[in-house]
Amino acid sequence: MPSEMLMKIFSYLDAVSLLSVGCVNKLFYHLANDNGIWLKIYSRCFQPKRTIWAMKSEQTETVFLGCAALCDRKPGHWKKEYIFKQIAAVKTRVMRLVKPVDPYTGLPCINKEAMKASGLSWIIVLKDKNGKEHVMEKANLSFKDTSVTIIWYSPDLPCLDILLTLKLYGVVPLLSDQRGAPSKNGPRLRSLIAEYHLANVTESSVAVGADKLVQLFGLNPGLLVGLWKEKNEIAFVMVNLHYHQLLERSTLGSATVQYTLPPNKPVLDDVDPEYGLHDYNLHVDMHGGRRTYLCGTFRGLFCRKGDIANGYLRLTVVRLKDHTKHMPLPGTLGLSWETDVFKGNVKDCYVMDVTLLDETGKPFWCFSAPVHMEPSSKASCLYDYMGPIYTTDYADAEGKVSVELVWLEETKEYIIVNLVLYISTKKVNDWQNPQ
Repeated sequence: MPSEMLMKIFSYLDAVSLLSVGCVNKLFYHLANDNGIWLKIYSRCFQPKRTIWAMKSEQTETVFLGCAALCDRKPGHWKKEYIFKQIAAVKTRVMRLVKPVDPYTGLPCINKEAMKASGLSWIIVLKDKNGKEHVMEKANLSFKDTSVTIIWYSPDLPCLDILLTLKLYGVVPLLSDQRGAPSKNGPRLRSLIAEYHLANVTESSVAVGADKLVQLFGLNPGLLVGLWKEKNEIAFVMVNLHYHQLLERSTLGSATVQYTLPPNKPVLDDVDPEYGLHDYNLHVDMHGGRRTYLCGTFRGLFCRKGDIANGYLRLTVVRLKDHTKHMPLPGTLGLSWETDVFKGNVKDCYVMDVTLLDETGKPFWCFSAPVHMEPSSKASCLYDYMGPIYTTDYADAEGKVSVELVWLEETKEYIIVNLVLYISTKKVNDWQNPQ
């Protein structure tokens, strides 16, 4: 078929179809880059204009781009301009959606709606020792107050022994359809969120728990790998993502470089000698899949100078001796999982979501991660609670969390009798004095 006829056919295609046709062969690629076709598409979507400023006059003349727009332009110029404008439109739409903030959590109010409007989804890419990549797209989502849990499972998951890395990406459609909604069939942008090393995962990760079918191993940030007990193969992959900067990290990064969070702009108070040591607010969620065990907010947390030790600021949320702050967790704690064939519940582990706000209400330290409980050798010294004590600990580069719980057999519930946060002094100093 002559190129002229192909060009005529291509002129009736929309942007998504034109980009797809350009992947067929070299001839189609060059023809699908025609500036005349892409200028029409660009004009329909963005109405490009050129403004000429008249000398000695405040009047301006607006001229629509015509033949001049096609002259001295390299092939594919308007295709690139159209794609760049679409990327900018996606970023603008995302930033506009996350502006309204919940005063209790300091997070965007309409996270779920914003993700749906932007067409956001997540994929994992498993790379084996031969360099082959296995892309997993189909996932189950579970939304909580401050986090989203994503689970991938398939009988075709590669064997753990041959895997090297797992990369987590946020994916958004590049183009919009005629209604302005994200196009499901068109090209998509990948934004790298995290990369995990899976070599010797059973030795280098934290053993979270196990049931009759699977063993769970956790890697920061927020990754949980479930392995079949008998075969030592991957049963499912679970990722817990905190809402803080989630949309930005899932849309504004590149396929190879993670999105860098902007530095904090502190409101310094030279009059307050203990600035940075008080007025922290904490929102904490504990859940295990579909069931929520705790959702609470604690205000006015503070740290005395004497509580700073070993490079950490100590924020005591629940005190052992203050019975009025002790909190019950109904039922036995457990983390639910499910595949197409099997399902189960791993006891004594759950997902902890922590959102710590600074003096101005900004999210200061946030995470969503699987944690597990361990029996404590310490005997209960509380006369009100006669039962075994369990501890839950979490730690990353920015801080630590320590929880003590007492199990009450009579009422079949746990009681949180101690909850303490330890914040890295480096984290606090960098937050108040960003470079």
